[in-house]
Amino acid sequence: MSDFRYTRPSSFPPVIKNLIIINVLVWVAQLFFDHEYDLSGKLGLYPIQSSLFRPYQIATHMFAHATYMPDGSIFFWHIVFNMFTLWMFGRILENVWGPKRFLFFYLACGVGSAIAHMTVSYFEFQPIANLIEQAKQIGNTDAVNFLESRAGYAVGASGAVMGVMVAFAFLFPNTELLLFFAIPVKAKWAILGFVALDLFGGINPGQGDNVAHFAHLGGAITGFIIVWIWNRSNRRTFY
Repeated sequence: MSDFRYTRPSSFPPVIKNLIIINVLVWVAQLFFDHEYDLSGKLGLYPIQSSLFRPYQIATHMFAHATYMPDGSIFFWHIVFNMFTLWMFGRILENVWGPKRFLFFYLACGVGSAIAHMTVSYFEFQPIANLIEQAKQIGNTDAVNFLESRAGYAVGASGAVMGVMVAFAFLFPNTELLLFFAIPVKAKWAILGFVALDLFGGINPGQGDNVAHFAHLGGAITGFIIVWIWNRSNRRTFY
C-alpha cells in the first residue's frame, strides 16, 4: 500500500498569517505613537553614517510602514498593497516550502533589501555627512541638528515582498496573473516588469519620488539568488 497523503494547501498558512498580523499591529502602533514617540523613526532604517542609525533597524524596518500623508491624512495603501501581495504570492511559496524555509527566505530578502538600501544611501548621504562633521568641528549644534534631520529613513516590507514575487515567478513562470485585475500576463513577464520599473526609478528618480527603489531591487536579487541555489539541481520544481 502507498502511504501517500494529500495535504490541502492552506489559503492562510501560519507564517503568512503571523507576518500580516505583526505588520498590521506595528502599523496601528505607529498611528497612535508616532506623534509622541516618533515610533516610525525608531523602527525605520537610517543611513549608516547618521547618528540616528541603529543596527536593529536592519530588521525592524521591514515590519513598519508609512502612516501619514504630508497633509496629515492616514496613508494605508502602503501596508495594504504589501500585505495583499505577500498573501497572494507568499501563501503559495509557504505551502510548497513549508513554514521554516519560507520564513528564512522572507527575512533573508528583507535583510538583502536593507543592505542594498544602505549601500546606496551611504553614497547619497555622504555629502551631508561631511557637512555634519564640519559643523561639529566648529561647534555649530544648530547646523548639526538641521543636517541630521535631512537623513530620511526607509520603512516597509516591499523589499522582502519583492523577493517573494521573484521567487514565485522563478518557480511558476507561466502562471497567468491578472494585471490591474483585467489583463492576463504570465508571472515571469509581470514580475520582470516590476523589477524593470524599480530599476528605471532608481536610476532616474522623478521629482518627489520617495520610493526606495534599490531596496526593492536588493530584495529581488536576494530572492532570485536563494531560490536559484535551492533549485539548481532540482528542475522538477518549476511549474
